[in-house]
Amino acid sequence: MKRQKFQHLVLAVGLAGALFASAAVAADEIAIPLRDQDVQAAGIETKPVEKSSGSDELVAPGVVAVPPQQLRMVAAPAAGLVETILVSPDEEVKEGDPIATLKSSELIEAQRAFLQAAADAALATEKLRRDEQLYKERIIAERRLLVTRAEAAQARSLLDERGQLLALDGMSEQAIETLRKERKLGAALTVRAPVSGVILARHATVGDRVMAAAPLVTIARLKPIWVNLQIPTGRAAALDRTDKVVLPSHGVDGKLIRIGRTVDPATQSVTAVAEFSPGKSPIRPGQAVQAILRIKGTGGTLWRVPADAVVHYRDKDWVFLRSADGFRAVPVTLVSETPQSASIQGPLSAADQVATRGMLTLLAELAAKDPSAK
Repeated sequence: MKRQKFQHLVLAVGLAGALFASAAVAADEIAIPLRDQDVQAAGIETKPVEKSSGSDELVAPGVVAVPPQQLRMVAAPAAGLVETILVSPDEEVKEGDPIATLKSSELIEAQRAFLQAAADAALATEKLRRDEQLYKERIIAERRLLVTRAEAAQARSLLDERGQLLALDGMSEQAIETLRKERKLGAALTVRAPVSGVILARHATVGDRVMAAAPLVTIARLKPIWVNLQIPTGRAAALDRTDKVVLPSHGVDGKLIRIGRTVDPATQSVTAVAEFSPGKSPIRPGQAVQAILRIKGTGGTLWRVPADAVVHYRDKDWVFLRSADGFRAVPVTLVSETPQSASIQGPLSAADQVATRGMLTLLAELAAKDPSAK
């Protein structure tokens, strides 16, 4: 008997909770009584709501950008005069291709210092060989041999240092070896591409006198490529459920790899980054594109309505549902939208008709009937 009473009590509490939730929903709705002739005079039209699938779309504008880790700035290895620029913007280059030629007095000085170090190293090596022979014949003391060995090691280190400086100045190992053998100084320096890619920009022109480390060109690797998407703040909550990102005009699919944590104060939008591997249709840095984000469902019922059916009023999204005595303004959650349709969640049913035209009249009636606005 006690158990039955307990079950009845639990059932009563559950029914009370359901009635309370229903009353809360009803309290959020606002009735807008309108006669049929008033509806026709205002040009209000309705369309039926449709039950949406488990996923939806969000259309967002974006700009194509090169991932920063795929940008390479090629700088002048030494100060000098730019004699020629051998590449132009948008030109594809491979690693090792010549980019520019310089005339550099600093290069001549570096070559002279290298040859001096090479001569000193050869002299120290010969002196060490002679002292080792003299030490074997017990003509010199061991201390002198140790000093000679230290001098030879120091000379070799200085030669290595001068060789590395020439490499930093842009000379290849083969050119350095040729310099060592032929001992012929040259002021001409060829700057080569350190990586394969596309010339994104030129920063110097023929005849410029540049300092060491001055930028000459920027090389970019364009696979993969990024698109920086501008997402309205109110739609940013749906980004975590993005399944894939599509560029319909290029026929490529990508994925969302980053969602911004800050909001642009001018546009009130969040920047989301999508990554693509371009196919036959090129995607160029700086190009404005339109992307479609495929968004997975939230688990609740999604309803698809025309995009014009959703209005924003007092920090909420609303739709106007046809009723026997006019319309009901119902607050909803906007999950995603395209220029043609919107996916929403709210207390709707398959039999509902939603207003799609004459929205100014309904908004005015909503503002007049809204108790929170008084």
